[in-house]
Amino acid sequence: METPRTELNELGEFGLIERIKTASTLRNTTSLRGIGDDAAVIKKDEKNVFLVSTDTLAEGIHFDLTYVPLKHLGYKAVVVNLSDIVAMNGTPEQITVALACSNRFSVEAIEELYQGILLACDHYNVDLVGGDTTTSRAGLILSITALGTAEADKVVYRSGARTNDIVCVSGDLGGAYMGLQVLEREKQSFLANPEMQPELEGLDYIVQRQLKPEARVDMVKELATLGILPTSMIDISDGLASEILHLCSSSGKGAELFEDKFPIDQMTYETAREFDLDPLTVMMNGGEDYELLFTIKQEDFEKIKNHPSINPIGYMKEAAAGVNLITKAGNSFPIKAQGWKHF
Repeated sequence: METPRTELNELGEFGLIERIKTASTLRNTTSLRGIGDDAAVIKKDEKNVFLVSTDTLAEGIHFDLTYVPLKHLGYKAVVVNLSDIVAMNGTPEQITVALACSNRFSVEAIEELYQGILLACDHYNVDLVGGDTTTSRAGLILSITALGTAEADKVVYRSGARTNDIVCVSGDLGGAYMGLQVLEREKQSFLANPEMQPELEGLDYIVQRQLKPEARVDMVKELATLGILPTSMIDISDGLASEILHLCSSSGKGAELFEDKFPIDQMTYETAREFDLDPLTVMMNGGEDYELLFTIKQEDFEKIKNHPSINPIGYMKEAAAGVNLITKAGNSFPIKAQGWKHF
């Protein structure tokens, strides 16, 4: 009898993760939270926990070395992982790096990559404590594991949101996606005419959002200073739509988000229009902003209502209400994830 075959694209990334999670059992009492959040939670002592998260970046899938400098790639690879620790309301402390590369890369090229990695470590006060190197038949694969700590009663999960909690987002949205569009445009221009110089003047902000994002460690510290412990939190790697659906699914809640509350930088907005893209679609589905999406209690609103980097964008609802977007015109539409999809 032939063994049934299920194609990966039938499940998708999150379906595959859920399938693995269902088959996985936590056997040790020190394993407090496994698959299903931004980071695993492991007991350190009675008051503190370790946080552990791993992300992999593969050439041709997550980055294009035509326009991504190796030093920037190293920096971004660290940030992507530290952001997961931050999304658990933790402090990143160490990383390990696993690297697979082909012989098309020189020693100097790998040193440039590690310059970026070490620059990020210096910026975030994180230690590079180990890893692995191996060969690849083609391309570059970079996998980083981030380790951090948090007080056990201050860890924030995706599952803690409650009905009527306020949904907030840090920073602004869509910049990284528009930065990618600009870089892809310049790549095509270069391929058509290698003598052409890239036209990036005045677009520094969105290009940097793509090439050199930052983990919002500052926001975790700011929330603590304000006396706010979010009820749930996730970082925005796959797009706002995807992340709010994750929060709602994990918390067993619905949500209502308001388009007119979404934060967008003027450069992002103007560039989206130039590319004939809807700024709303860019904000909802762009991804790679690495901002924080989180929920807070109603009584904490006064603490953040005038904060320049915290934007209330909606409310959590009962699950039966669904997850909906209220447009500027007042129309309501179900939110669907249309961002990055593996497989």
